[in-house]
Formats: sequence, structure tokens, C-alpha cells
Amino acid sequence: MDANALDPTAPITIGIVAGEASGDALGAALILAVRERTPRARFVGIGGPRMESAGCEIWYPLSKLALRGYVEVLAHLPELFGIRRETLRRLTAVKASLFVGIDAPDFNLGLEARLKSRGVRTIHYVSPSVWAWRRERIETIARSADRLLALFPFEPALYQGSKLAVSFVGHPLAASAATPSSRRETRELLKLEMSRPVFALLPGSRMSELSMHSELLLKTASEILTLRPEAKFIVPLVSRETREHFESEQYRLGLEAMPLKLLYGHADHALRAADVGIVASGTATLEAAMSRCAHIVFYRVKPLTARIVKRKLLLPYVGLPNILAGRFVVAEFLQDDARIDNLVRAALNLYDDTVTRRRLEALFAGMAKSLAADSAAAVAAAVYEELHMAGIAC
Repeated sequence: MDANALDPTAPITIGIVAGEASGDALGAALILAVRERTPRARFVGIGGPRMESAGCEIWYPLSKLALRGYVEVLAHLPELFGIRRETLRRLTAVKASLFVGIDAPDFNLGLEARLKSRGVRTIHYVSPSVWAWRRERIETIARSADRLLALFPFEPALYQGSKLAVSFVGHPLAASAATPSSRRETRELLKLEMSRPVFALLPGSRMSELSMHSELLLKTASEILTLRPEAKFIVPLVSRETREHFESEQYRLGLEAMPLKLLYGHADHALRAADVGIVASGTATLEAAMSRCAHIVFYRVKPLTARIVKRKLLLPYVGLPNILAGRFVVAEFLQDDARIDNLVRAALNLYDDTVTRRRLEALFAGMAKSLAADSAAAVAAAVYEELHMAGIAC
């Protein structure tokens, strides 16, 4: 607890850790919402440029945690353990009153458990995918966190009986979901003709994903261009590092002349402008739905990682639109099925099928309504309640 916890003018130190671009966005919104209600809140921890702009003191960049897959993480384990130990030490030294772990469960749950054992109130923001795999994590989460903030309305029921306080706070992407006029408006912003076929290519936000997906997407785009010479491609990349990697792959493959528009971030612009998205599995699939973008889902990981995950999956699909719908509404091409010919055929079939695209857009609009909530107010209220439980005078 802060030494000055009972002083209504003293800063309140809150630790916060995000491990990827989507968590950075959630963290920034949380910081701004909490500071509006509690101006003396001070945030420290691990995050990205959005959290830093919102006022967080960044100890490590989130790129240090942006890894996915069992095999991919192994080589970085010593560094990750070192970062977690140092983060724990620093949070203890600054006497953090509360800790918020945003997603990144493999890193955050262990950190939360250690902090909780030392009397620090803990919040885990974003439920791990216990509805898709690793159901045994429910008890681990309950031991690690005092409160869970859930993005999806079906998630609180999963934790009944776990003695964990769970709050549905809505998904922030739903608050800014696309409207019927968004495609035209975004194309005007990006100076793209409405008559031109536009494909959004989303390789992922982590460098490990770029390494697996850049060549696949570039070659897929090249084949689409052969069949649709008027096509245009938009690629949002979250950092200078990922952009440099993608561009180096483009030059290595001799595809410098390809009509690509690279964006620094702004995945929402890419998806809103596109007729069809080719989207790496993850939060970006929900962003595609919230952008009313008809899309296909793909993903590749190391073979050993794929075998481990396959044994643990509880659902036949991984894309968030399919999970929300409870059925396949967008095609998925995973691992060996994530081939150039499959992606080209599926993307062009979807582009040519206007009726299916319109049906998907209507379905995605309904999903946006189901996920909508006053997220900022709900998150700020949850943080306020946990601070009160910690004995902090707000």
C-alpha cells in the first residue's frame, strides 16, 4: 500500500502491464478513464506508445512481451523471467496500491499472484480464452486476481463458483464500430477509388507473427494482383520494427512495385476501407468484424506449438467472429491450410460474392451492438472499487 494512502492529496501508484498492441490501447483508455475520476493516480509498468502518451511511466516496452507460441517463447524465457522479477521488485519498491495486468496471462498471472500474496490488490483485464482452451486456468486466475474485467458478455458465467469478482465492461472496439458510411468515408480519407478492389492484409502485431506471415501475405497479394490487376492492398503495421521487416521481405521477394499502402497502425482504417480482409487470428479478427469488413482468417505457428495447441482446443474455430457467432461465419486457414492458393481463392471468392459480404456486414453490425457498453466508466469504477478495498482514500 502507498505510504500516503490515507492522504487524499498524495499520488496513488498503480502498476500496469500490457504485452501487445491491443493491450496498449486498452491500457491507455483505462489510464485516461481512471485519471479523469482520480487525477492523482500514477501509473507505472510495461506498455507501449499509447499508454506512455496517456501518462504511464514505461519501465519496459511491450515488445519485450509480444511473443506467441510455446516454441517461440522458449528462447526468451530467461529474459522474460528477469523482466518479471525486476517488475515485481520495482512495484514493491514504489509501494503500488493496485496492479492491473492486461491480457498477457503467461506473464501477468504469475506477477499478479506474487503481488496478491504481498497484499496488493490485483485486477486482470481481458479474460484468457478459457472458453476455447485451457479451461483449467480458471482456478489459476481466481488465485491470482481479485477482480477480472471481461470483454465479452458470455464470459462472467464461466467463472461462477470460482469466488472471483468478474465484471463485463464491454469491448472498446464496439464503441467506435463502423457505420454504413464508413467505407466510403475511409476511402476518401485514404484517397482510394470506390470502384477499385481493396484488400486489407493484416499479418499480426508481433515480430514472431511477421516472421511467419509476411512472405505468405506478400505472395498471396501478388497472385491476387495477377488475377485482379486493378486491386490495391493496405497493410497496417504497428511499429517501425514490424514495418521495416515487412518492407525488407517485400524487397527480398522483388515485389517493390506492388500497389501496397503501408499504414503506421490504423488497422481500423485498413479494414474499413477494404472490401475483403486477410487477417491473422487474434484481436484483429474482432477489429475486422467491428469494421464491418468481410474477411478470412489465417495463422501459422511453429509445428510443435501447433500440435500442443490442437490437443487443448475446445472449439473447432479460433476467429473471434466465429466464437461470438457460435459457428463458422468466416473461413479459417490454419497452419498447413494457410497456403497461398487457399488464401487467394477464398479472398477472391468472397470479393466476388457481394451477397455474402453484405450478410457478413449486417452480422458484424449486430455483434458490435452486443459488445457495446460504457467501457471507460465501467473500468474506472472497477479500479475505484479495488482501490477502496485496498484502503486508499480516493
